[in-house]
Amino acid sequence: MQKKYKTSKIAIIAVTCALALSACAKDPRSTGSIRGINKPIEQMSVQELEYASAQLGKQYDRNPRNKTIGLQYSKVLRSTGRNEQALAVMQQVVIKHPEDNDVLSAYGKSLAATGNFKKALKVIQRAQRPDRPDWRLHSAQGAILDQLDQSKAARVEYRKALDLVPNEPSVLSNLGMSYVLTGDLRGAETYLRQAIKHPRADSRVRQNLALVVGLQGNFEEAEKIARGELQQSEANENIKFLRQMLSQQSAWNLLKNTDGETATQAQ
Repeated sequence: MQKKYKTSKIAIIAVTCALALSACAKDPRSTGSIRGINKPIEQMSVQELEYASAQLGKQYDRNPRNKTIGLQYSKVLRSTGRNEQALAVMQQVVIKHPEDNDVLSAYGKSLAATGNFKKALKVIQRAQRPDRPDWRLHSAQGAILDQLDQSKAARVEYRKALDLVPNEPSVLSNLGMSYVLTGDLRGAETYLRQAIKHPRADSRVRQNLALVVGLQGNFEEAEKIARGELQQSEANENIKFLRQMLSQQSAWNLLKNTDGETATQAQ
């Protein structure tokens, strides 16, 4: 029988945002227009994100309704935690491109990042085309439904996404975190371990797995996972933050108990 774990939803969301930077499915769009950087936003270091933000900000000031610049700038802003500013950018872009699915998708994600989940859900649903379904929109819709405590509906959307792109690591990661939010850490671990086997799995997926493993009491393995494929300074920051969040849940000290039982096990 699977064990269920009581976890703080607020703490889980905070950890996920800090470690993974984004709760929604990743977008392969790179910032090729930035001198010296030609890689997906998900693969940028903190320093590269700050540089990209500054350069895109200048381009945005010159042309605030340009679709490509607006999408890139908004996403970089969200990746650095400036969610309100990212939403303001997308509000300008959507005025010029009110029927563009890429713009509507990014607008919905920005709304979700600022906590306006119901409006975000409507925007994402508007962007989705039944005749040409987009797996990224299904995954984004699932992430929003999870924030609205509609886990069953969220998982339906994740599985629709997986029907379109089997074994897509970003969707499996979102599905795994959905199980975290309902306290099923074993179920979450199953999907996250499946996700990291995929060649395209990025460090965000591994950090989500590190979180789930740590919450179950195996912090040594969690640290090992968290350090993989990251620069030493970035890995140390992730581990430091993970310790702080576990401590805030009164879990860290109990996780170190020699009997191996977790503090979050339900009665």
